[in-house]
Amino acid sequence: MRSSGSPRTTLRRRAVQAAAGVLAAAVATVLTGCASADTNSGSGKAASGHAAFTPVKQKPGSQITVWADSTRLPAVQAYQKSHPDVKMKIVTYDGGADGSTYLQTKVQLFDRTGSGWPDVVFGTPTDVTWASAPTKPGAVPFAAPLDENLVPASTLNNFAKGSLTPCQFNGHTYCLRNDIAQVVLWYNKTLMDRWGYKVPTTWPEYEALGEKVAKEHPGYLVGSVGDTNSQESYFWSSQCPAFDLVKPNTLRVALKDPNCTRMSTLLDKLISAKAVTTQGFFSQGFAKDSGSKVLMANGPSWYGQYLFKSAFHTPAKQMAAAAPLTWPGESTASTGNVGGGVWMVSSHSTNLKASTDLATWLTTSDANQAAAPTYPAYGPAATAWLANPANRDYFATDVSGPFRQAADEVWTGWSNTKFSDATAWSSVVLPALTAGKSLTATLPAWQSAISNEAKADGYQVTNQ
Repeated sequence: MRSSGSPRTTLRRRAVQAAAGVLAAAVATVLTGCASADTNSGSGKAASGHAAFTPVKQKPGSQITVWADSTRLPAVQAYQKSHPDVKMKIVTYDGGADGSTYLQTKVQLFDRTGSGWPDVVFGTPTDVTWASAPTKPGAVPFAAPLDENLVPASTLNNFAKGSLTPCQFNGHTYCLRNDIAQVVLWYNKTLMDRWGYKVPTTWPEYEALGEKVAKEHPGYLVGSVGDTNSQESYFWSSQCPAFDLVKPNTLRVALKDPNCTRMSTLLDKLISAKAVTTQGFFSQGFAKDSGSKVLMANGPSWYGQYLFKSAFHTPAKQMAAAAPLTWPGESTASTGNVGGGVWMVSSHSTNLKASTDLATWLTTSDANQAAAPTYPAYGPAATAWLANPANRDYFATDVSGPFRQAADEVWTGWSNTKFSDATAWSSVVLPALTAGKSLTATLPAWQSAISNEAKADGYQVTNQ
């Protein structure tokens, strides 16, 4: 999720905690940054305004300082235990949660004083938007370009397709993705089989089944648009250009695009039929009142464990996952992403070897990722994660196929920006839905809100 660390994460975390207090620790892991970033220039060249990366004088064997949030702390400690020769100072901080700018503020201070930078930090894709840019012309960004003789191309190429896009700016890769939250179609197999329903493979089939469910089983639901991240599950999956960085400083916000209106029209029909609710899955009281009546949900891979199992208490062997839905005329699906954090290595580190080894181990090693709470972005580690009984035994069918497919189908046109994509949705769209307005009628106001945020953060905006 361009999530934890931006306002988006704050809202998500609070929503999950409202749904079930037992999720508090899990949410810090699940909702930690997502979305994608612009990649416009070729790698191997100094970007405009950037000095070519030259490491500071290295001191092999020197102590490295690691900043991690409480959720990632055990992983860092596990590395320290298994690598006793590496000198480490571990600092626990908020990891960018709740929209915190603590890391950025401290880095700006360190830039002024010329010392104090951590060597390795856990953060969010939103953090990468400033950490990959120089503080002044000719300066180096805080984050080191990992593709410049630090992390082998063979390693970078093994991450899920597009999962490193949030790390890539001006032709270089400034972070390693910890986890992703690819959107799949969740469904209650027990109820689907009992009622003789076929799992949809296309959005028109999903719409038709939703209308059928509303008539034959009133009160049962095929989705929700009431959470602060619902737009990522639906509009991102429709390739709606709501957050499309066409240039590093130019954002396309074009909600009149057919890829936006096809989704809003579909959802408006299902909302009208009461098959899709405008109440959030994570809103107060939903789990108790309606959790058992969610037949389907288009949502992230972590829904299985953290929504259906922990919040809704759906019995084991009922829930299953299907691959992302396609639109007519499309042979390959595009899907959204609702989570995932990153690890960055500081360009100021005097021990880049140890720092890079740590960041690489945290994101790629089976020893760490096989037992991770959420789906690893690194392909081989994801295979180990899927083989872990703790990540598969709860489900009615094997989720490996849908998860793997969706991991490579996340659309990279929903870009990572300096501001959260949750703010406008939460402040403009959700109140409008609560007031009974349609999604389609609300698109112009949503577009204006996004555009205004973008301009306030220095972007040029195009609505075409």
